[in-house]
This record gives sequence, C-alpha cells and structure tokens, in this order.
Amino acid sequence: MSSPDYILETSGLVKEFKGFVAVNDVSLKVRRGDIHALIGPNGAGKTTCFNLLTKFLEPTRGTIRFNGRDITREAPAQIARRGVVRSFQISAVFPHLTVLENVRVALQRKLGTSFHFWRSERSLDALNRRAEELLAEVGLEGFGDKTTVDLPYGRKRALEIATTLALDPEMMLLDEPTQGMGHEDVDRVMQLIKKVSANRSILMVEHNMKVVSGISDRITVLARGAVLAEGSYAEVSANPAVIEAYMGSAAEQLEGVAH
Repeated sequence: MSSPDYILETSGLVKEFKGFVAVNDVSLKVRRGDIHALIGPNGAGKTTCFNLLTKFLEPTRGTIRFNGRDITREAPAQIARRGVVRSFQISAVFPHLTVLENVRVALQRKLGTSFHFWRSERSLDALNRRAEELLAEVGLEGFGDKTTVDLPYGRKRALEIATTLALDPEMMLLDEPTQGMGHEDVDRVMQLIKKVSANRSILMVEHNMKVVSGISDRITVLARGAVLAEGSYAEVSANPAVIEAYMGSAAEQLEGVAH
C-alpha cells in the first residue's frame, strides 16, 4: 500500500543482465518535496537504477509507483508526461541555438508543437516571456542572446535545468549534476538545485559529498546493486558498513564532510 507522503516508491526492484544482478531488491521511498540523494561507490548500480525509474531499461522484477500509481510497465514518454523528468540526459541542449531558443524549444515540447518549425516567428514569440522567466529562475537573465556553445560549463548546466523546468516536472531526476565542475560552479548549481526544489521533489545521483551533505534531506546508499543504508547525512556517514564500502578517498571524504 503506497503512502501519500511518498511521491516515488520502488518495491523489490531487480535488474539482471545475463546472470549479473546490477540492481538487487531495491526498495526506495522518496518523500514528497525532498531532495533525495542516491550515492554509492562506482559500479553500485546507481545509473542502472535511474534507467529503471525512467524506463530506459525494463526491470526484471519489482514495481515502481509514482503518486501511488503503478508505472512499472509504462513507456518513457508516458512517464515524462506524468511529471517525472530526467535532467542532463533527455534534456540535452542544442549547442548552436541561443540560450533563449533552447528554452523555447523545450516549452514547445511541453505544448506538443516542437516540430512545427513552419509556425510564424510571431506565434513563437508568445513563448519568449515564459522562457525569460525560466532563465531568470536559473540565474541566466541577460544570457538569452548568447549562443549556447559559448557558455561556460556551469552555465550550460543551469540552462539544462531551465529546459527541464520548461517541461513543468513534478519530480526531477538529476544525474551527476555537478560532475566535472570547479568549486565556484558547484556552489552555484547547489544553490540552484535548492532553489528549484521549492515546489517539486528531486532524486539525484551525486558523487560530490559537499553537495550531498549540503542539500540532501535523505540519502540512500547503494553497494553492489543493493541498499546498504538509508537516512540523513549524519546517519549514513557514521555507518561503519558505508565507510567500509567506500574505502579510501571516498570514505575519507564522507568522514571529512561529516566532521
């Protein structure tokens, strides 16, 4: 029985590849309105888990429920229409369009007019105000006329969040949102995730423990495809099984942020 407190729930989720169990009996509950982090060492099954949730992969066994509804067998497009949108992969930006044009294309997708390239420029201009609002929301006001390929890396990530927000998601799945960023960009994107989480739920895979400890309400730790621990950052970072699973530098990073 699903609880209205939880927006996304999985029960006994399993994914096998020719005898190899990549995700093993994962039962996950994401509370409505939370930023929930999925962490674990390399090869823990985090990306496979994301692929199951967005139906890029079919589960071998188990169920996925969103807003209390069983979505286990639904197609990726159907799940996106329900309001579960994965950022940074399905919302990749077009490098040679302007920043504003990228957001406008995403707004057209939401309206179902994305392939109506013959529509008059005037009718598309009606979307500009909303596109500009979204750019302001992610700190890109004044960047609308810039060609996307010329944006710094961290700003491109902010644009990808804007194009995701254009689809009006109830839940965002963020896959490594700060990967490859310097400190300044990491801080900016952290604050941005915190800001856009105000009216929605977020599940993110993230390696940077500063980000995980700084903005996560709850954390699930995966190891060898199974749930190893769950709780607040203080709880999981002090868990001996978690420290052992991470070993070396990541464990030191876990402890370092906790102290």
